[in-house]
Formats: sequence, C-alpha cells, structure tokens
Amino acid sequence: MSCDIANGRLEACKDSISGLLNIYFVNYGDMTTEDVTYGTGANDEVITAITPASPISLYKYELKGANGFEQTIQTSRDNGTTFFEQVLTVQLKKQDIATHKNVKLLAYGRPRIVVETRTHEYFLAGLDQGCDVTAGTVSSGTAMGDFNGYNLTFTAMEQSPANFLDCSTETALAALFDGATIVTS
Repeated sequence: MSCDIANGRLEACKDSISGLLNIYFVNYGDMTTEDVTYGTGANDEVITAITPASPISLYKYELKGANGFEQTIQTSRDNGTTFFEQVLTVQLKKQDIATHKNVKLLAYGRPRIVVETRTHEYFLAGLDQGCDVTAGTVSSGTAMGDFNGYNLTFTAMEQSPANFLDCSTETALAALFDGATIVTS
C-alpha cells in the first residue's frame, strides 16, 4: 500500500526553539511547480532547486514578535480526502506608504511564501495554489503604546505539507532559487 510508513522516530532532544525570523514573498507567476527539483530517497519531499524560466526576486520581510506558521491536517474518511491547511500569521510593525501598497497587492494576489524559522529551517508555503490573505487589519492603536502596523493571515490549502527547502542560510536560499535577488526595501 502506498501510504504505509517506512521508519520510526526517536524522542528528539530539547534543543529547539520556536518562532519565525523572516518571510520571503515570491510572486505566484514568477515560478511554476515544474521549476521545482526534489531530493531522492528519504529526502524525496525536500526541494533542492528551483529553476524558473527568468530570474526572480524574493521579497524579504523581517519579523519579530507574534508571528507563527501552523499546518493543520484536514482529513475526511467519508470523502476519502486529505489536505494540509498552511496558516502564516505575521505582525508588520509601523505603517508606511510602501508597506501599505504591498499589503494591498498581497491581498489581491496569491504569492508563494518562504518561511524561515529561528532555527534557520526554510519552508515553501503555497507551492501549488499560492497563499491568500484570509484576514488582516491595519491598526493605529488607541493608546500611545498600542500596536501600530499590519496584522496579516495568509492561508494555503495544499495536497502536501509545506516542503522543506535544502538550505540553511539566505545565501543558500538565493542559490536554491537559481540565483534569485533578495529584495529588502
């Protein structure tokens, strides 16, 4: 049967931390799923290269604070279906003209999103369908110390969980995307 597991798992050490460092937006039309190369054997779901037809940019957003990435398994025995809901929640502090415009464009589009964790693991969310902004607020706060900025929720529904990317640094990430340009401002 094709859904039989092939290995076990030992209890992991307690040396991990949670949270996100950065996210990188990829415009949906800049790459296709056919541009993706996967590893082999036990790493057959790890993305080892992405070679788009034209050079692309990865738009980097630095994160700090209440940001998270959750993947929920959605299964129906009655329907015989399983999919993975990928939900990214981010807080982008301080309102400015450029971010205001980009938030609007992100809401209109469906980017793919590279998620970098604090342990320098990279995932690609929305590989097949892209990610949609499913909730968000632009907040000015009430009191002087309140949050000022953008709270955004991105959701993707995919056949598989977000794939690991075979990299652990931003330089390796750009190389994995065939020499992509990292845009920071």
